Parts: sequence; C-alpha cells; structure tokens
Amino acid sequence: MTNRTVSSLRRRRGHPQGRELSPVALVALRALLGDERQQPSLRQRDQLLEHLHAIQDAHGHLSMVELRALATYMNLPMAAVYETATFYAHFDVVHDAQTPPPDTTVRVCDSLSCQLAGAAQLKAKLEAGFDPEAVRVLRAPCMGRCDSAPVVEVGHHHVQFATAEGVEAVVDTGHFHPEAILWQRLEAYQQAGGYQLLADCRGGRVSVDTLMATLENAGLRGLGGAGFPTFKKWHFVRQEPGPRYCVINADEGEPGTFKDRYHLEKSPHQFLEGALISAWAVEAKALYIYLRDEYPGLRRVLGEAVGELVQAGLVASEYIVLRRGAGAYICGEESALIESLEGKPGKPRHRPPYVAQQGLFGRPTLVNNVETVYWIAPIWQQGAEWFAGQGRNGRSGLRSFSVSGRVKYPGVYLAPAGITLRELVDEYCGGMAEGHQLAAYLPGGASGGILPASKADVPLDFDTLQNHGCFIGSAAVIVLSQQDNLQAVATNLLAFFADESCGQCTPCRVGTEKMHLLLERDNWDLGQLTRLAQVMQDASICGLGQAAPNPVLGLLKDFRAELAQQQIIVSDAAEAILKGSAP
Repeated sequence: MTNRTVSSLRRRRGHPQGRELSPVALVALRALLGDERQQPSLRQRDQLLEHLHAIQDAHGHLSMVELRALATYMNLPMAAVYETATFYAHFDVVHDAQTPPPDTTVRVCDSLSCQLAGAAQLKAKLEAGFDPEAVRVLRAPCMGRCDSAPVVEVGHHHVQFATAEGVEAVVDTGHFHPEAILWQRLEAYQQAGGYQLLADCRGGRVSVDTLMATLENAGLRGLGGAGFPTFKKWHFVRQEPGPRYCVINADEGEPGTFKDRYHLEKSPHQFLEGALISAWAVEAKALYIYLRDEYPGLRRVLGEAVGELVQAGLVASEYIVLRRGAGAYICGEESALIESLEGKPGKPRHRPPYVAQQGLFGRPTLVNNVETVYWIAPIWQQGAEWFAGQGRNGRSGLRSFSVSGRVKYPGVYLAPAGITLRELVDEYCGGMAEGHQLAAYLPGGASGGILPASKADVPLDFDTLQNHGCFIGSAAVIVLSQQDNLQAVATNLLAFFADESCGQCTPCRVGTEKMHLLLERDNWDLGQLTRLAQVMQDASICGLGQAAPNPVLGLLKDFRAELAQQQIIVSDAAEAILKGSAP
C-alpha cells in the first residue's frame, strides 16, 4: 500500500462521509446549552432529551447539522442521538435535503373526545384556510384537555373550544391568552398544615412502617392505571439495596385523561409533599418528575413551586429533577418512562427485573402516579378510615374521574370509588348533553374497553369491570350517545394505538396497524379481528399492545345490534368463533 493510499484512508476515517462536524454549529450549541468542557454533567446521557428540547425551542426544528454537533458535544454516537430524536413526536428532524417546516405549526387534537366535538371538520377548515408554506397543520394525539374539546395547539399555546376563526385569529395576530393557573403558593399551603407530615417524617416523629400501615388501611392504590397497592410498592423498593431513586409519572397520555393536570393546577405543593414523602420512604437519592410536554403551563408552575421549596430550605437545590416528555404515549409505561429519563427512546423493558429492582440508572426505583402521592398527606391528616369510608356499592376510597364526551358538564370530578356511570353523569356532570341519550361509555380511556348503556349501573372501580372485559385504569370516562358512529369510534382508537406503538415487538407494531385497517373496511371480518386480538393480548411486550384490542372486543361482544344497524355485517362463521363453538 502506497503512502498516498494510507494518507487517503486516514482522511476518510477522520472525516466520515456525510457526517462532518460543523465547528460553527458546535460553537452555537455551546452558547445555547453551556460549555460541556467546563460542565461535564452536560454530557450525561440523561440530558439528551433536555438538549433536544432546547434546540427545538430555539430553532423550531432539529437539523442534521445540529444533531451532529450534539453527538460530538455529548460524546455519543450519531446513531444514538438520531434514534432518540426521531422517536418522539414533538421533535421535528429535518434532513439535509429537506426544507425546514414553516415557522408556525398548528396541531389539532384528534383523540376521541375531540373527534366527537368536530376535530376532523376543524382540521379540514384550517388546512383550507392557511397557506401550507406559512402554516403547517398537523393532527396530534390527546392533549389532556378533553373537557374543552376540540383543542388546538398553536406553537406551544393551546386554544380550547377551538373554532377555525379563533385559531386563524391567534395565528394572524400572534396574541395568546396566557394559560392562567391560580395555584396555592407555599405560604398558604403551610398555613393550612402543609408539609407538617414531611417534617414529622424527617424528624422521626412518624416512622415509615406507621405511614405504610396507614396507607394500607386506607386502601390507597396506584391511580395511574395498574392499581397496585402503594404500601406494597414502597415495601418492595425498600427491600433492595441503595442507592435508590423515586420517579413520579406525570405523563398522562391516555385519551380522555386529564385528572393529574387538574390536581397539579389546584395544589402543586400537596403533590410535591406526597412526592417528597415517597422519596423519603425509600431513601431516594433524588426525586425525578416526568411531566408530559403537552403541559407547558404546569412546567412553569412546578418550576416555581420547587423554587419556593428550595428558597425555604425544605429541599436541596438539585434534589428534585423536573424533566420534560416529548410526545410519546408509551412513556406512561413505567419502564419506558425510565428509558426516556435516561435519554433513550421510550421503549418498555423486558421484565424481570422490575423497575423496583433495576430502574433508573440501573438502581431500585419507586415509580408513583401524580394522584397517588397527592392523597398521602390528606390520608394521614384525616385518617385512613376517612379515605376508606368514601366508597359506594361495597367499594372504598375516592377516585378522580376525568369525564368527557356527550355530557352536559365535562370535567374532573372527585367521587366515591364504586360509583356507577349513571350516578356519575346524573349527580356530577349535569346529565347528558342536550339532544343526546346514553348509548355507550369507555370506563378507562382508550385502552379500558367499552360498555353499553345497559351496563351503566356497574360500579366503577378496580376489580369490578374485568368480568365485562374492561378495566378502570386511570378513570378516564368518555361518554357516547346514540348519535355516534361505533365504527368511527373504534377506528379512532386503533389509529391512536397504531401511531403510539413503540415498534419494539411485532404483535403490537403489526397488530395495531392490521386491526386499524380491518376496522376501516365496510364489513368487519370478526373471525380475523378476534384471532388478531388474541395474538396481541398474548404476545405483546407491554400493556399498549395487550390492551389495544379491548374496545374492539367490547363492541363485538355487546353491540351486535348496533353494528348491524350501521351495516357492519357479522357472518355466521364469525358468530361461532365469538361464541366459542368453532375450532
């Protein structure tokens, strides 16, 4: 080999084709993020999503030049940076040959509640009304504002009860009504007895065992979906050797769910006290709060509330770490959330080991939902009997129901566990909306299944809905009426799951897409749908693929007459499969 050939190879190895670093971009990145040579913590992998957000916020998109500079900045493979950036819906990656997106992006929520409120027609009007080179109009999954549907996001500002004229006015004038959140400040919360339990825990006046016994007697369970007893989760994490971490899951992405937003807006300090007590109970090295990116107003509120705690000396300056999601429903699954916190694509982990054994940074981790920790201080102050005695129909406790759809007054309602849908609508929601009659409802969001009006007297709680093929999950109740098209409902729900599948396992990745295509047909092949649902439930890695068929199976089980009326034909062979009489 000649010296000239060797020299040429060295040049190519030092400057890989198509991946040349732009020194100017690296300098600009350091000006934006800070100098990683002086602050090595900026290079840690768990900072990747935060850095991507900073670039996206500054430029409106992520160029390949910036991603190459970021890879160098963090000393990461370009493939790792690119994979993470392209996984999340809120990052706009623009390749070298592509034109950057327009300065203004309008996102129209197309979750079921917004669809019922006319989101599809609204999106069509906006697309027709804007110059596509100046304004980009996109569909978007649930924004957590189902009680004010339809919802549109202009930039990172939300327009609730949106109309085409209202959105166009916002875009044309640039005037936004700031998201007004009147939250209880630290001083007011402390005057009402706030943070006394935290002080008693830290001062040794309340033991972990005593507090766990109180939560056990109260029957407090995980209120994010799974319903695992809170005291048991604490116990399992405490059994593992330290150091340990505590993570709060504030990434409520289930269509129809907005209760966590409600509680965080109402009293962030009550939430923070419960979160800090949970971290104390497992002797956590740090407390991480993972907040969905659709809640920019809450990010400001929590930042200010944490600042109040630091200023008052109630918490060390870097103990609470507030992190921002990036638009991925799958990150509601606890192991996917932890992957995201570590700066990776939010893909669920295989279990075991469970996150209580090997969670964040490979250490034992307690993961709790916002509403779960929200109740800790009130339960201690008012007693386990007070909380447990709130239920109806033989159930115990309180639940925060997110109610949307065809009711007169959608919203979050604190109601007894075990309340029925009929009671919830009549007593709390003002009844059905004008001109609508109850036909069906989703008791637990998109994944919780669907029930007919004839089952509106089933108690809504953990363990009461399984015999009906449903579960309560995060208590996201979406109410449907006789005016709603069941095929459109099912298609909307499966389109959501197909979009949000992380793609890691074939039963979910292919199954959700295939089921969505089957549902779009004029006539449903029920045998094929049933077999596909079984495969997805049996073989998917996590709850997304396992639960995605639930609303479809509910329709096939309880809505035979309605499906026939809407001209979705059921064959005799399919009937036999559904009844279990066919091989």
